[in-house]
Amino acid sequence: MPRRWLFLMACVLFASFCMTTVASAAVWQPDAFLPGDTRADAPELAYRGSFGVGVRTLCVTNPDQLDILRYSATNTNPRYDRPLKLEVWYPALIPRFLPQITTYWDVLGSGPNDPARPNTPFHFSGRALRNALPNLQGGPYPLVIVSHGYPGSRVLLTNLTENLASKGYIVVAIDHTDSTHGDKTTFSSTMLNRTFDILFVLNQMAAMGNVGSGSFLAGTVDADNTALIGYSLGGYGVLNTVGAGVTAGTVAWGAPGGKLAVLQAGNPAYEALMDPRIKAIVPVAPWGAGSGVWDTEGLKGVTVPSLFIVGDQDQTAPYSGAKWVYENLINSDRYMVVFEEGDHELVANPAPPITFTRWREYVHYQEPAWDNTRSNNVIQHFVTAFLGKNLKGDASYGDYLDLKYVYSNDSNNYSLPASDIWKGFKVWSAVGMEMHHLAP
Repeated sequence: MPRRWLFLMACVLFASFCMTTVASAAVWQPDAFLPGDTRADAPELAYRGSFGVGVRTLCVTNPDQLDILRYSATNTNPRYDRPLKLEVWYPALIPRFLPQITTYWDVLGSGPNDPARPNTPFHFSGRALRNALPNLQGGPYPLVIVSHGYPGSRVLLTNLTENLASKGYIVVAIDHTDSTHGDKTTFSSTMLNRTFDILFVLNQMAAMGNVGSGSFLAGTVDADNTALIGYSLGGYGVLNTVGAGVTAGTVAWGAPGGKLAVLQAGNPAYEALMDPRIKAIVPVAPWGAGSGVWDTEGLKGVTVPSLFIVGDQDQTAPYSGAKWVYENLINSDRYMVVFEEGDHELVANPAPPITFTRWREYVHYQEPAWDNTRSNNVIQHFVTAFLGKNLKGDASYGDYLDLKYVYSNDSNNYSLPASDIWKGFKVWSAVGMEMHHLAP
């Protein structure tokens, strides 16, 4: 075959590859402001790191799990293979000729049977390259597992997940079956399955990260240095996963047949679930305290460092409850960032345009008093500092957490030197926040 034909065929194949790769970026415009992008007033650590970001969707199955939805007096141990969909972000090699853009798919709604919130598919863009090759040079990378709310989805917090991957973390977000926007069902499934989902995914990621596993993540995952980030009901999940066992009263209502006892404080079977690979947690607007899920004795089981992120006007997981958990987590080296006048959605991506004419869906994303891009940037900053200190062992990040002033406004007194402003925040930008710290 003449060389010119070989050259033309190569060009066609190359063009086909490029079209396939960037097809997911069809909704993207080069000047678009996407979830996770930094505003001019973003604090120092909010900016993305030096790594390119790849993303892949995985489907995994946790075999032989209790099917709590089919439990009955005559069927007390129904079992099933529990499916989970994952989104994985990772440091990646980005070819120069390809835009670092992907499309994420989600649905609006609160389960399949809510006429007030019908399931409505939508998509939005993000700054990652789908199916990119992983960057093996900087690994293995610490692991971060993200657990969403009820309902929620694995792509609700892409502003944070992409950001962390760009800083040298493997980040995996779980679609918790029976708890997503599209499939939300009985609450007992969420109460029972969060901890088991998280631990199963930790084991899956560790196995995939083993050298010689045949996975695209082989050699890249440092599962011995894992952090958990949980939003709302995910906050309940990550606290329970690391030792905050539930009360006997919660067992009575949390799932039929007393099946939640497996997660009860003091139960040897529960205590055997504790995984030493988990080194830190970030509960964001954690749900549970207001419903009596924990008592002070049960909270003593948490010994890993924690960073609470809350709003003092939270109407879903009241601030008083989150503050009580923070204060009584006495064996954890813990921080708490408080957004004054903040509600429940501080960490969520900015509301997608499809919600602008759907009030109930809009408020599922949008803060009433804060701009979500601003709160996203602040959270990116503090989570970067917390994980840098506790997963990467870089003590210098502690300077961004151990602040001179509890109230950000106090640090922004212009009669003081700039060094007295909250570290990493620009002049005029450190307002409306609090940072608390309690040692174990």
